[in-house]
Amino acid sequence: MQDFLLYLQLGWEHIISFDALDHQLFVLVLVAAYSFKESKKILWLITAFTIGHSLTLALSILDIVRLPVNWVEFLIPLTICITALDNILMRNKRQNLMQMNYYLALFFGLIHGMGFANTARLMIAEEQNIAVPLLGFNIGLELGQLLVVLIILIVEILLMKFLKVKKLHWIVFTSAVTLIIAFIICLERFPLHK
Repeated sequence: MQDFLLYLQLGWEHIISFDALDHQLFVLVLVAAYSFKESKKILWLITAFTIGHSLTLALSILDIVRLPVNWVEFLIPLTICITALDNILMRNKRQNLMQMNYYLALFFGLIHGMGFANTARLMIAEEQNIAVPLLGFNIGLELGQLLVVLIILIVEILLMKFLKVKKLHWIVFTSAVTLIIAFIICLERFPLHK
């Protein structure tokens, strides 16, 4: 049980810590198109991301899939750029955008899962069974993501209620700002610089 709680905390910190800005930005652009009333859809969206994340994390820990760390660190903000750009381009087709985000969450979750794989591989290498660490980590990750989503939705509700921000403006503004930040991170992490 102690191992499970340790990995649950690691999963939680993986999304909640100040070092997790890239993952938080990805969650922001994923849920920007949704409202609080669509919480079931959001739960499925976040779960799709966790499934993708979990799959490559497990495959990386088992040393079945491995990418160079510098490329993974570059690809993570690139996924944010693509998702933010998708939000901007499809802003007037919200249902299509929400449908597309399920695929982006699952597919890009595969890339994000490799972001923690090297650290996890070192920590879990001693374990006989990776099931407990992976389960704990992924539950912690899912809980952390749900907290990030809740904060995003509360901010959105407050802006719409008190400042009368329209949903379309929320989608475009959050996506544009996130796109700029993620693009800067991409430039900083571009693998050929090193």
